[in-house]
Amino acid sequence: MRGYFGIGIEGASKPLNVGTLFRSAHAFGASFAFTVDADFEDDTNNATDTSKASEQMPYYHFPDLDNMMLPTGCSLIGVELTPDAIELPSFKHPARAAYVFGPERGDLSPETQSHCDFILKIPMKFCINVAIAANIVMYDRLITLGRFAPRPIRAGGPTEEKPVPFHGRQLFRTLKDKKKANPEGFRRLPPPDYSVVDGALVENDDDDN
Repeated sequence: MRGYFGIGIEGASKPLNVGTLFRSAHAFGASFAFTVDADFEDDTNNATDTSKASEQMPYYHFPDLDNMMLPTGCSLIGVELTPDAIELPSFKHPARAAYVFGPERGDLSPETQSHCDFILKIPMKFCINVAIAANIVMYDRLITLGRFAPRPIRAGGPTEEKPVPFHGRQLFRTLKDKKKANPEGFRRLPPPDYSVVDGALVENDDDDN
């Protein structure tokens, strides 16, 4: 699966939930995790983070929204139940994305929502645990951007093979690579013979002196 993604939470106050969130992010292959304005000790989330995700992927703690920094070209996506949010089944995940969730007992702040490129929601009747919501979003990203055999029409396993990856044509980055790939095209030819033109010898101007 091309691209990358990160998982973050704003205003977290329950370290056990954060540990569960980061453990799930690690399992789904997140490239980094982050918190914004978190209110807990960094070393207290290890009870639920049994995979020690913070040791396996970068973890960033941003004290506030103004100090939050993301890679160039990375889309910030807020997950919140708002009337105008995009429903998750209809959302096209960007290849480079950072998903930020609200706190356990609150909503994603209006300031953070204004900084987001997209706001999406899981079509449910009410809010659920932040770690569970993140798992749903990450799973949706996996099945939509990953390479899997298509689902069959009838119940059961796939009836078609997984798509073969297509890498495109070969790219040559240096002149040496081009010569190696096409030696005939770079073979030196003998210099042309300019001594005879139209069947007549060409006189050398030096002979007149």
